[in-house]
Amino acid sequence: MRSFIIHMSSSTARRPNAERLRDQLPHAEWIEAVNGRDAAQIAHVTPYPGNLHRPQYPFALLPTEIGVFESHRRIWRKMVDEGIDGAITVEDDLQIDPKRFATALEMLTEAATPDHYIRLPVKQREVPARTLVERDGLRLILPKVIALQCQCQYVGLNAAKRLLDATNEIDRPVDTFLQMHWITGQPVHALMGTGNQEVAAQIGGSTIQKSVPTGEKFAREIKRAVYRAKLHLHPQRPVVRSG
Repeated sequence: MRSFIIHMSSSTARRPNAERLRDQLPHAEWIEAVNGRDAAQIAHVTPYPGNLHRPQYPFALLPTEIGVFESHRRIWRKMVDEGIDGAITVEDDLQIDPKRFATALEMLTEAATPDHYIRLPVKQREVPARTLVERDGLRLILPKVIALQCQCQYVGLNAAKRLLDATNEIDRPVDTFLQMHWITGQPVHALMGTGNQEVAAQIGGSTIQKSVPTGEKFAREIKRAVYRAKLHLHPQRPVVRSG
């Protein structure tokens, strides 16, 4: 199994962690991140104001969010162009637990197919609609509602094709778009209990978050809560096969 690490070569603060991930992950290589702060790198992207799909997304896309989205699309395109059956894809602020991750890789090797997109989340928040496999404290589940963040995931070739085709136009961040399985046609599973952690705060901070005036924070939280409630109207459901 191959691994791709999204890393911006100019990010010296994140370099040691990116190097560590390259040593730890199977057959790993860096993929140059798209710098959303460089207008030339995202000039080909025309972001829509949250209105391509329902529910409507209530916030404007930040340039850094466009960069992250395009970085993931860069990997999906590489997989499609090179016919890569499946790969671990991670962002460079990930920290893994080597022992637990070894078990996770065994489970993925046995269960994952080119049709799968499987998150290995840093936050254990998802509630299963179905549990597929359990081993040594790890659980492979189909979550009812897909959670946010894209620090670590397995992406299969067919999943990469579907997601690439569905994202020629974008109107929300990549993790938010991935929640919309009824739009993408791509179920999203989660492998829980891997011990993965996000270490952005220790290596220079988030590349996306921006300061929000105190007066705006409450209004944003209300909009976010309303949007989340609408997502809950579209739970993932296990496929029931007859016969």
